Amino acid sequence: MCGIVAAIAGNNIVPVLIEGLMRLEYRGYDSAGLAVLEPALARLRSVGRVAELAKAADGRAANCGIAHTRWATHGVPSERNAHPHVSSGLAVVHNGIIENFAEIKQELTTKGYLFTSDTDTEVVAHLIQETLKSTPDLFDAVRLASIRLAGAYAIAVLHEGEQRIVVARNGAPLLLGLGEQGNYAASDAAALLQVTRTMIYLEDGDVAELRRDGVRIVRPDGSVAQRPSFESSLSADAVELGQYRHYMQKEIFEQPQALANTLEMITGGAGLSPNLFGTAAPDIMRDTRGVLIVACGTSYHAGLVARYWIEQLAGLPCQVEIASEYRYRDSVADPGTLVVAISQSGETADTLAAVKHAKALGMTKTLTICNVPESALIREAALKFLTRAGPEIGVASTKAFTTQLAALALLALVLAKQRGRLDAGQEAKHLAALRHLPVAVSRTLTLEPEIERWAGRFAGKHHALFLGRGHHYPIALEGALKLKEISYIHAEAYPAGELKHGPLALVDGEMPVISVAPNDPLLEKLKSNLQEVRARGGELYVFADADSEVPETEGVHILRLPEHYGLLSPVLHVVPLQLLAYHAALVKGTDVDKPRNLAKSVTVE
Repeated sequence: MCGIVAAIAGNNIVPVLIEGLMRLEYRGYDSAGLAVLEPALARLRSVGRVAELAKAADGRAANCGIAHTRWATHGVPSERNAHPHVSSGLAVVHNGIIENFAEIKQELTTKGYLFTSDTDTEVVAHLIQETLKSTPDLFDAVRLASIRLAGAYAIAVLHEGEQRIVVARNGAPLLLGLGEQGNYAASDAAALLQVTRTMIYLEDGDVAELRRDGVRIVRPDGSVAQRPSFESSLSADAVELGQYRHYMQKEIFEQPQALANTLEMITGGAGLSPNLFGTAAPDIMRDTRGVLIVACGTSYHAGLVARYWIEQLAGLPCQVEIASEYRYRDSVADPGTLVVAISQSGETADTLAAVKHAKALGMTKTLTICNVPESALIREAALKFLTRAGPEIGVASTKAFTTQLAALALLALVLAKQRGRLDAGQEAKHLAALRHLPVAVSRTLTLEPEIERWAGRFAGKHHALFLGRGHHYPIALEGALKLKEISYIHAEAYPAGELKHGPLALVDGEMPVISVAPNDPLLEKLKSNLQEVRARGGELYVFADADSEVPETEGVHILRLPEHYGLLSPVLHVVPLQLLAYHAALVKGTDVDKPRNLAKSVTVE
């Protein structure tokens, strides 16, 4: 991991490589590097931001090159471990993890190859170099070497004396860009919008050659592969910061529009239909006996909210599994289960592997909820729903989460209607609430000045406790995750009813306790839990509905949302928690969009 950019063109591609890496900074990284032909192979690497690499590359010119931002897996962040890695005039950049690198490294060491880094990637460079001895064509050598690699990878290879770049992918995203000046490759379309909007997504096992005047793609056996090109729907403006201080702030305030875009298909007279999830959905959903949701991180929290909705509305049993755990335990398979995969990028390695595992167990009713139309998860599932959040650059997910919740609410309602549990009046009521959701979120965003004042009190704290009940407990989990991700304040979340079973031991005047308090049937129970906190000297920060009767007293700070929103209340209540995390991080001076040790798109296990 984490970002790849490659270019061969008739003009100077060094600025293209640098700009491409900057467009991928949102993924999180610890070092950066590039290799170009001048015409001899030249390599530059640096630890830290791409800006440092840009300074070192200033004034250089080349027509062919590869570049990379690295997020450390094998070996500490350092210049010696930064990509590209070289082997006798050959340079390689790599995303992913080579699982059999130790075995190959031992083999190559006995053949005299010297390793100068701690990475698994250097094995790829030396393996291709060794393969060139028996297969002197670079394209074929990369293809044959790739067959030996176990694990996930996307690689780009440059060889001194050859005006071409060879790339390959298996399990990690990689796409080609077709431009007027030349041809390009990257791990994300955002990196290439500066030069082209015409893209080709490679499939697992593909090996491609980029020349100035064209590209060719083959399968592992050498047979020609025809991959369709498409025009990217992303715009350059969509990945620009504009008037905002950080991408996270921009994306928090983009949520009303992102929700409107996601729910566009129901804004007219259209009712709830399984066809929202694909033409095969009526047949698949008709026989569904249960739901299994697999996801990671923030998407997992969205799935936890959906469990409440699906069981309450549709009357179907619903399990929610952390994707990285699900495929490593013995589970009971039911072919009547709808397997729902949730991912912002659609390339999350653990979630993709979980879906494949479920299908191998005979659970072929699959649905992907995702923000990227050409992603691996979209291609893997029988049904799909695109959230239309637009590009999300900040590592801490915001608009991806709320649009996932909107999609999952639709799913719960469609399943309920399919099972005869939703009459016409109820359907109309829920549709009206969904259509009003963007407006309700806009009103919630007006609370930012008050939240900013609250955030100032958090800067000196080391721990925080988040509480919620019912389908707001996952919102408390998400609030805690946001705070720890970008402010580095340790935060935990619990169902409020669990306080007396352990967490109450942590409560004192130095630990702020943040609670989500909607006016729902659990409010009175929650009030009792909040009193338990105050009795131990804890200071409470409560996000309540306008009509929640929670009084503001000494040590109890109340911020009231503009309106109560019933079933969809989790969508509203997460917004102030996002803002709280953002402003707390601002006060602490952390790198909001690129928090330490984290990557945006986790494409390795």
